[in-house]
Amino acid sequence: MDNVDSTRPSRGVDVIQYGTDCMKLTFLGATQPVTGSKFLIETKDRRILLDCGLFQGSKELRLRNWEAPPVDPKSIDAVVLTHAHIDHTGYLPRFVAHAYKGPVFATSATVDLARILLPDAGHLQEEEANYRNKHHLTKHRPALPLYTVSDAMSSLELLRPVKYGEVVSRSSSLEFTQGVGR
Repeated sequence: MDNVDSTRPSRGVDVIQYGTDCMKLTFLGATQPVTGSKFLIETKDRRILLDCGLFQGSKELRLRNWEAPPVDPKSIDAVVLTHAHIDHTGYLPRFVAHAYKGPVFATSATVDLARILLPDAGHLQEEEANYRNKHHLTKHRPALPLYTVSDAMSSLELLRPVKYGEVVSRSSSLEFTQGVGR
């Protein structure tokens, strides 16, 4: 496989790229640890992030969530979510807080679940920070949540439900068009 480039940037995120002149796929998470799912798909005129997941597990993994996004959010045309698990959607509020303003496409079931899970994750982040502050269990003064319920709610405004089998058109607005298959 001559067109595969595997590197480990200094920030600790595994990056494996596979591509040609027509398309490039970059794995930005879920490569060694199966968490933090993010895949960048690039063509000559589009940059699409497939999943926007939170790293979960050990402290080393969780610290990756506090780093700058692995790609510039302003450079992404659309985010597509495969399903609502937090390791596939949970970084979305941070990504939006870092200036992502484009559409987030997902099936209506994924959108419905994300509308429950993301605010709940923000609430848990806030509660954890409050607990650590109250009990002086942090070296940070004050401990801050990774994101808040408000951040999660802002990210939900970008969700665009689509029917199973619909495809992205090549229009500049990246709207979904008629369904295919089923």
